[in-house]
Amino acid sequence: MRKLTSILLATLLALPNLVYAEFSAEDLPAASTWYFHVDFKEMRKSEAGAAIYEWLDAEVFEEIRDEIGVDFDQELDQITAYAAEGSAPAIMLYGPISQDTKDKLLAAAAAAGEGDFQQAKAAGKLYYSIGEIDDKDAKQNIDLDAFEDQIHFSFALKDRIILTPSAGQMQELLASNGRIAGSKATGDALFVLTAESTLMQAGANAKALGENGDWDSNILQNTKQMALMVADSGGMIAFDAQLEATEPDMADSLASIARGLVSLASFSDEVEPEIAAMLRGVKIDVKDSWLKLSMAVDADAFVSMLAD
Repeated sequence: MRKLTSILLATLLALPNLVYAEFSAEDLPAASTWYFHVDFKEMRKSEAGAAIYEWLDAEVFEEIRDEIGVDFDQELDQITAYAAEGSAPAIMLYGPISQDTKDKLLAAAAAAGEGDFQQAKAAGKLYYSIGEIDDKDAKQNIDLDAFEDQIHFSFALKDRIILTPSAGQMQELLASNGRIAGSKATGDALFVLTAESTLMQAGANAKALGENGDWDSNILQNTKQMALMVADSGGMIAFDAQLEATEPDMADSLASIARGLVSLASFSDEVEPEIAAMLRGVKIDVKDSWLKLSMAVDADAFVSMLAD
């Protein structure tokens, strides 16, 4: 894997893991199969989020600073990634990216391209490419392996870096100033959880992502879609996950399975005491076809667990 790709994706892959507004379903393309959004700006200013951000800065941003001298600490505010059915993934990095940072990233790209570095324009906007430029390998599922062979990126839009493994996807994004045509929410839009101080959101169409609709997990086999949110709630880190089951009776069954799994894990000798204590705080509720799991944990304790 070329070094540039690893560096640019490091922040996305580090968590257990829009312009400057609340992220919602309307910020996603129609028929999205998955999405991921993290708000570093909110992390920096919120009580619980600050603890996570300090860990992230030390574990991820420090490595980027060491590798290419780019400091995303005060320049990277948000990351949004998504894929629509039949389309390649798109990753957006938002923030007041300085010209110095752009120059360093461009130099790193040119060095990493090993002769495959190219530049082109779409809708009068410049973008760059490294790797074998062939759209046939661009994938739309949640696996980001498509970035292993090629990457297209652009600084053409204000306060934004766009990355995608598909030249066609890049051209469409630049032509629409970062929005895919028809991206308004529809009845089939993925569910997006929100809160007053949201740090991270993610969701997926379980049927679209499972190979032929099949998963190793019994829960996911009977799930239509799922959404996750991590937020600051009174200085605690709140986790909220919701699954839409294939039918109401299945939601009740999934709730029973989830309660059993949580109970077994929380009292197992093989589970760390800190994790077991967190699991005992999980609340599980069912309404119609929806299964909801939520818990709130101490920020410092959670960060200590990440560090271990």
